[in-house]
Amino acid sequence: MIGGTPSPLQELADDRSDRAGVRLLLKRDDLVHPRVPGNKWRKLLPNLAEARASGQTTLLTFGGAYSNHLRAAAAAGQAAGLRTVGVVRGDELRDRPLNPSLAQAAAWGMELDFLSRSDWRRRDSDEVLSALLRRHGPALVVPEGGSNPAGVRGCAELGRELASSGAELVCCSVGTGGTLAGLAVGLAPDQRAVGFAALKHAPLEEETAALQVAAFGRRTSNWRIDLGHHFGGYGRTTPELVAFAADFRARHGISLDLSYEAKALFAVFDSLTEGGFRRGSVVAVVLAG
Repeated sequence: MIGGTPSPLQELADDRSDRAGVRLLLKRDDLVHPRVPGNKWRKLLPNLAEARASGQTTLLTFGGAYSNHLRAAAAAGQAAGLRTVGVVRGDELRDRPLNPSLAQAAAWGMELDFLSRSDWRRRDSDEVLSALLRRHGPALVVPEGGSNPAGVRGCAELGRELASSGAELVCCSVGTGGTLAGLAVGLAPDQRAVGFAALKHAPLEEETAALQVAAFGRRTSNWRIDLGHHFGGYGRTTPELVAFAADFRARHGISLDLSYEAKALFAVFDSLTEGGFRRGSVVAVVLAG
């Protein structure tokens, strides 16, 4: 498996940042791999290496019906020659036609197992995990989003790639907190990170801090999470967000994921127009794809 890291760092020419006197950089992690978006690649690669090192031939992981992570895990597993099992939230989906996201994961070889919503809430319990492993056999179990200690350590390289960028602030979207947890550890001492929550109801700050402690033995103080730009929660959009993403594509030729990157960039441009950044500052935004 070959990933295109370090990912490109591109300057974004935009009249709004020009007026604010702010230099904007895009960290194009969306270009790391043709099938596996950048932060997924960074989190899955060390888990795949762990599976091979421990003699496991199967990776079992979790996600919702439209999970980017499941699709990415299917692609990465196929490329690595590993069997993949995707545990999907909602057993009511079992007898329905697969949506495009799940259909693509299945096309890349992923076996899908639909879990009841009550069992989903207990998916980390010994009872539920044991039942899954009895059905599917021995496997390396990777949590939803790939955010375990191995995956978080993989994201630290993203921070190290940005440490010499000149950016004083690095922005990213936050789903499970794994990317932000690793990114912040890799940054230079004078850099800070802000994560923009894509979910409405989740203790993201506590979860991100816990991931840092699990992966590195400590929580760093160089990051925070913005909770004001989730647009109603995961998978939710508004006409304003859709219009912003369409305008961004027209200006820059880049399509934004409405669940994640569009929200983060909307927040960044919101801050630009409201004078939230110091004139002369450099801000980098991670596009994970």
